[in-house]
Amino acid sequence: MDTPTEKAPHRTKPDPAGPDAELDAALAAAVHRAGASAGAVFLLDRDPVLVMAVAYRLPSGLTAAWRRIPLTSPLPVCDAVLQDRFVWVGSQEDLARSYSRIAVALPYRLALAAAPLSGTRRVWGALLLIFPADHPEHATPRERGNITTRARLLARLLDDAGRPPALPELPRTAPEPPAGPRSSLPAPAAADFADRLPGASLALDLAGRITFASARAAGLLGRTPDQLLGTLPWLALPWLDDPTVEDRYRTAVISREPTAFTALRPPGTPLDFRLYPDRTGISVRITPARADASPPGHHDPAVEPGLPQADDRPDGRLYQLMHLAVALTEAVGVRDVVDLVADQVLPAFGADGLVLSAADAGRLRIIGHCGYSSATIERLDGLPLDTDLTPAGQVLATGTPSFFSDVHDMAELYPGAPRMSGKHAWAILPLIVSGRPVGVCVLSYDRARSFTADERAVLTSLAGLLAQAVDRARLYDAKHDLADDLQRALLPRSLPHVPGIAVASRYLPATRGLDVGGDFYDFIRLDDRTAAAVIGDVQGHNTTAAALMGQVRTAVHAHATAGAAPDQVLTRTNRLLADLDPDLLVSCLYAQLDLTRRQATIASAGHPPPLLRRPTGRGHVLTVEAGPLLGVDTTAAYPLTTLPLPDRTLLALYTDGLVEVPGTDASRNAAELAGLLTHSRAATPDRLIDQLVHHTWPTGRHTDDIALLVLDVAGPRSLRVAA
Repeated sequence: MDTPTEKAPHRTKPDPAGPDAELDAALAAAVHRAGASAGAVFLLDRDPVLVMAVAYRLPSGLTAAWRRIPLTSPLPVCDAVLQDRFVWVGSQEDLARSYSRIAVALPYRLALAAAPLSGTRRVWGALLLIFPADHPEHATPRERGNITTRARLLARLLDDAGRPPALPELPRTAPEPPAGPRSSLPAPAAADFADRLPGASLALDLAGRITFASARAAGLLGRTPDQLLGTLPWLALPWLDDPTVEDRYRTAVISREPTAFTALRPPGTPLDFRLYPDRTGISVRITPARADASPPGHHDPAVEPGLPQADDRPDGRLYQLMHLAVALTEAVGVRDVVDLVADQVLPAFGADGLVLSAADAGRLRIIGHCGYSSATIERLDGLPLDTDLTPAGQVLATGTPSFFSDVHDMAELYPGAPRMSGKHAWAILPLIVSGRPVGVCVLSYDRARSFTADERAVLTSLAGLLAQAVDRARLYDAKHDLADDLQRALLPRSLPHVPGIAVASRYLPATRGLDVGGDFYDFIRLDDRTAAAVIGDVQGHNTTAAALMGQVRTAVHAHATAGAAPDQVLTRTNRLLADLDPDLLVSCLYAQLDLTRRQATIASAGHPPPLLRRPTGRGHVLTVEAGPLLGVDTTAAYPLTTLPLPDRTLLALYTDGLVEVPGTDASRNAAELAGLLTHSRAATPDRLIDQLVHHTWPTGRHTDDIALLVLDVAGPRSLRVAA
């Protein structure tokens, strides 16, 4: 009796008469009939996710990356299933514009199609086809119909099986169909023919394995033909184990465009590799390079015109983009994005200047730049989108990047642009998210330079990444500014002057996160010789906490100015909190300073005790008997603590964000701050706040909001500092 199992194991050799073999053959036929480079069948799992069940001519790196895809992912195969429609992406620009995530994994010139596998009762999944670089940008109605028909044939096979197929742990690789004779020469004659040609010859299949090696190739590579046949070059030859090599191969497979790279065979022999792909495999020509060969990517006149070379970065362009994608996920604000592009993108592409603009009310507002004078930025900032002074507006309107190799190229269409920037070559990239224009990124060069098709594809993919990052960063900055403005609006704009007391305050929002906090403070003038200092913290980081903070601060201020004693101020505020029933707790410390009686009276509702520095100069954490938090018990009483207040007494009130550092003890941190008061030579309370914050958070990146209120009773060194 059969029992349910986990997903079926990966099977490299399906039953020749079974449904797996029929599905594999149907996929291979779909790829051939459509003239595609590669293809895959994705099937729906229960999660719901799309699982790649079988792949044909897809490089192994891509099959691993797309093995399981959440159905809600912004990818063509997901849209084909969810919307039950044919999806066509005709160019790298379309890919970056509509599916920026997949554009990072496929920084090549290509087109792709996705069609749903619509059966009689359900959608089984999707068919994905990838087309080479020479495919027209638009699919003809006949071509769309052919691909849709092939998808229906695949769905019919799944319908006929009568039950959902077992999904493999790893995608199967569909075998190549039997091929007819490709040469009229017998095998020995073909080998002799290859050996007579200049250089050396290799042949690779579309899985990257070596299928032929001439004797001269084996000699150049330092291996026998038997040691090479059936192996992957970068495994058989460890010195080829470089991401650049695999990336060049992947370019040839997917785009079917010739490509080249130079590699150094130990101990010091440079070899030129030139790859020529077609739909059945890749022919490789190997020649010794000059001993003084330029690094990979440098144009060699001996190389055929138009043959792209490898990037001059050893990690390869795909890995550049992957690294940048990871880095951009850590960029929070617009400034972070600009710094990241300046640090990583400009050197990677040899650019000298960067301008990042955002579309705002019909104009392009510059949000970041590098490599330009301030006068140039002033001229470029705020240009209307329909301007004919630069191509930026046109690029954003069409969604198509523009590349200008020299001043003459730019001047033909935009005569004034070269004079405005002083640059000599430009890559102008539209930043578009889900069809919505976000802005423009301009990479510029101080010298004329050409942009290969390969570089254009990579830069187009880069635009998709930057668009997402800029959009997120602008949203973050806007929300952060709004939260900060709201927080500050709920705090006192200025502190009143009370003769005999120097006072300074500080509110520091958390350096990560967007929500407003509940920290608050106040300094209240009760009469000419009496004042009250208040500090508190509402539980939570959201608009509810901020609103309650404003209500609590207002209540404390009202009860204090009405003449209530410190304990009664907290008691009455506690009752108000019960009436509001906010389901939030509040800590609060209220200190009344009477300069006539030279006495301070303190009441606390579960708040951290203040720091005290006596006239002798010794600092310590003040012992304060505290009542419960506000909002816990409507009948709670709040004990009073009194202390003398001679000249040169200093009190520092703070919220827990100052002392609660992850992995440390808050009490010990407070004691260290008290010791800092002892040794501090700060001339003003405001300078003292700087020292307190820097001592606990030297990097300036604190995890919680911080509110501080420092009070210095008048002495020879005291002076008043504005809030």
